[in-house]
Amino acid sequence: MSSFSKEQARDLAYEKLRKSGCSDDNLQGITDGILDAELSGIKSHGFHYLPIYCNHLKIGKINGKSIASLEKISNSALKINADNGFAHSAINLGFQSLFDMCSQMSIASMSIYNSYNCGVLGFHTKRIAEKGFIGLGFTNAPASIAPVGGTKAVVGTNPFSLSVPLDGQAQIIIDQSASVVAKSEISVRAKTGESIPEGWAFDSEGKVTTNAQEALKGTMAPSGGYKGFGTGLLVEIFTACIAGGNLGTQASSFAGEDGGPPSTGQFFIAINPEKFNSNYANSMKTLIESIIEQEGARLPGSKRQAAFQKNKDQDIEINDQLLERINQI
Repeated sequence: MSSFSKEQARDLAYEKLRKSGCSDDNLQGITDGILDAELSGIKSHGFHYLPIYCNHLKIGKINGKSIASLEKISNSALKINADNGFAHSAINLGFQSLFDMCSQMSIASMSIYNSYNCGVLGFHTKRIAEKGFIGLGFTNAPASIAPVGGTKAVVGTNPFSLSVPLDGQAQIIIDQSASVVAKSEISVRAKTGESIPEGWAFDSEGKVTTNAQEALKGTMAPSGGYKGFGTGLLVEIFTACIAGGNLGTQASSFAGEDGGPPSTGQFFIAINPEKFNSNYANSMKTLIESIIEQEGARLPGSKRQAAFQKNKDQDIEINDQLLERINQI
């Protein structure tokens, strides 16, 4: 295990991304996302993804020199063409306008299309909540979940995230995919040869499997059965049918090399809760108290928030096997 200060870790990411064809203008957003994932204990979306990002930059699945463009479509809505670059750059371009519109109109929305994935979705909705707004986000992915009763994937793991503000910070962060687990969790195990728990995925014939490599050839298990597929469909409608990203059935893999840019989509909604309910803060405090007063109960997102607070002044550790892959870039 090797330790890096945050500055050293950022420099490492910058070096490898630049070498792979990422412009300086596109470095900060994606690296901020990687570092936040590491500090929040979500290592599957941290430096683990850097070799994949760099490979996809080199082969053209990510446009490293993308220039995102913003179009305001009303006083409370905007859309952004990510130019097949990192979604992070497009999100950064739009967020200040989103915050300004929400301040003025009480609710505002932002769609993104022609984008690569946005990493941890809760990282972005958390930033909305830190401005004092309810943050709701959706992002779709290449198809990996079949409809109930079917065997052919139609929607991706398609996460949604809700971040809730109180006392100047995100007090609740709900960030969950339509599948039992994120596909990246299976990808990590496929690389190491580790088995996966029963109930995570199906093989190419629709049978339950504990083999991570066979799972990647099949489909993911939806969380809660038909309810999970419904969640994935909800996200697909916001990110593809409304935002204009590719449908999951049209998007190329975030992990493999086949195909061109995935061109997926994101959708964000910011809400000023105080404008709707002047008693919002008291109501939210009562709701939160009803959860945390129970022994053993915790708020959604509290684990990642606690990890971030614990790790924010600590070095970032990268295991030697992963570091070797990164150093080969």
